[in-house]
Amino acid sequence: MSNLTFFKFDDLGTAREGGPLPERVLAGAAKFKNWDVDRSNDEKVRAGVWETTPGTYRSIKGGTWEFCYILSGLSEVTEDGKEPVRVRAGDSFVMRPEFTGIWHCIETTRKIWVVYNK
Repeated sequence: MSNLTFFKFDDLGTAREGGPLPERVLAGAAKFKNWDVDRSNDEKVRAGVWETTPGTYRSIKGGTWEFCYILSGLSEVTEDGKEPVRVRAGDSFVMRPEFTGIWHCIETTRKIWVVYNK
């Protein structure tokens, strides 16, 4: 087994489909697709690709640390008590543990994610 993993965007396999928890939906009917690309043996670190269709919902990270790199689309992320920040292709950011806020997808958005769970 190699210690190098590539994101093969033209062959991610079958996505897990879902959406925000019903109690977190604020507007619209966002649908998620998630492709797991790699994970550590203890599953504390995972990486993959995520996509959401337009909609608005609460984002609650709990104990998860997440690095995001936006591949396409347009969304607005608003941390509770802060101003909204628009994110689009080429933007990257970290959502630290205990982040709470709103994810508002304006145009279908796809991102690479890497998470660390305590």
